[in-house]
Amino acid sequence: MSSVIFHIDVNSAYLSWTAAEKLKNGAAQDLREIPSIIGGDQKSRHGVVLAKSVPAKKYGIRTGEPVANAFRKCPNLVMEPPDHKMYRQKSAMLMEYLRSFSTKIEQVSVDECYMDFTEIASKYASPVSAAFQIKDSIREKFGFTVNIGISSNKLLAKMASDFEKPDKVHTLFPEEVPLKMWPLPIGELFMAGRSSVEALKKLEIDTIGELANADLGLIELHLKSHGKMLWEFANGIDHSEVQPEQSEAKGVGNSTTLSEDAATVEEAMKVFHKLAKSVGARLRKAGQRAGMVSMEIKYYDFRTASHQKQLLKPTNEDQVLYETACLLFKEIWSGEPVRLLGIRTAKLSAESEPEQMTLFDMELPQPPDEKHQRLNAAMEAIRKRYGNDAVKKASLMKKTDGKNDGKKKKNER
Repeated sequence: MSSVIFHIDVNSAYLSWTAAEKLKNGAAQDLREIPSIIGGDQKSRHGVVLAKSVPAKKYGIRTGEPVANAFRKCPNLVMEPPDHKMYRQKSAMLMEYLRSFSTKIEQVSVDECYMDFTEIASKYASPVSAAFQIKDSIREKFGFTVNIGISSNKLLAKMASDFEKPDKVHTLFPEEVPLKMWPLPIGELFMAGRSSVEALKKLEIDTIGELANADLGLIELHLKSHGKMLWEFANGIDHSEVQPEQSEAKGVGNSTTLSEDAATVEEAMKVFHKLAKSVGARLRKAGQRAGMVSMEIKYYDFRTASHQKQLLKPTNEDQVLYETACLLFKEIWSGEPVRLLGIRTAKLSAESEPEQMTLFDMELPQPPDEKHQRLNAAMEAIRKRYGNDAVKKASLMKKTDGKNDGKKKKNER
């Protein structure tokens, strides 16, 4: 039986949820029908457009641009501040409702999820009629709209949901890819960030179809493993499965919003080093090892991406978590500035459970030997007593200018 996957995405979620809430409380005007945005304080880091109405889009206003720019484009613009508590409530209500159709739901952000519809598809006349039923019932029940994309894998379902908006259902099955997806600009391919698009355009690749039919070796030469992934996506290839939400007891993780966007691999690696220490410590405190590690990214414009890898041996060692997260990051990072990074673990097992060796143990980052385990334990004890920054790796410390060192020594003399 062929898989049936839905991607369900709230149309301009922050603005839609704010508009629906205001109408429920007696507002006379629907924010979705006028030029309007959701944005923060222009003086703060979050002074950017978080969501926009369709009328605002006609003025060239883009998600992620400074609020001040948006007002220059449209002086009559109406702006409302974000209400993240309310958004979380709306999101929770939506996901709870969707689980009344299927419990196989993977929520990937506050406003979107994948639903594995395969096992219950036979209960409906067709996947399309089921999607219309879900979409229309959401509008009637909650007062906001969603797009639903349908395909046999997550990637194509995601691409389908991004077609014409709002309040639409679209299909994008593999046989429809050449007609519906290949003519699109390369920038519309999922995970094709700005730097990747620029690199591809230098190779005279302007559409998704041109990438799909390009030589894979050439693409890998210029964009490494990220290029291979984009080439596979352009050809509609995606083997990832819908991962139902893990309960808190089944996973340990940590994420951090950066004070300044990370723009290089080295900057991201420093963040992952701290996150790995935190996650590793929590696993050890709970007496658990993780069999799966996932890494999450939120870009400067609030797009999100995640990537995961199953470990051949469960671990709770900081170094393995760190190296795996860095590996995953390098595989999918688009090269664009990053606002948030996270490490999550799943498939936990007790430390007391015996480990089974395999012939492939050398393929992934390995746990430290007994000598390094004792060293790690000693460093952890020092950190507990004197703080997390009491012991640092030399490679993660800021390099100093040789001239400044010389001046310092001269002053000391």
